Amino acid sequence: MSAKIQKTDAEWKALLTEKGAEPVAFNVTRHAATERPFTGKYEDNYAEGTYRCICCDAELFDSSTKFDAGCGWPSFSQEVKEGAIEEHVDKAHGMTRTETVCANCGAHLGHVFPDGPTPTGLRYCMNSASLDFKPR
Repeated sequence: MSAKIQKTDAEWKALLTEKGAEPVAFNVTRHAATERPFTGKYEDNYAEGTYRCICCDAELFDSSTKFDAGCGWPSFSQEVKEGAIEEHVDKAHGMTRTETVCANCGAHLGHVFPDGPTPTGLRYCMNSASLDFKPR
């Protein structure tokens, strides 16, 4: 595995600004913030395409795995390919969850829960601000 992309906060901010990312994108991706539910631009997007990391453009999810979990954030049943996402134990806010980050640049994406649809049983609950959608 290659080393993760490294940038300073100023470089990440400049890159996200240049890409026209949502204002909350820097805090979400670099400081593990969470956008408010039902506010993200991809929560109701069901067009065909690929969801990529807003920070480094790595492919993360295919639209064919997106589903409506009713939670207010875009939800997917599996990553686009094994190793696209890394998981870490997150004990913030008085609970234990599994945080998901981009394997390429370490951007915080959201969390994964074991309550998704078959066949994986997983629900990757992502922040829209951490994603960029590329239609097919």
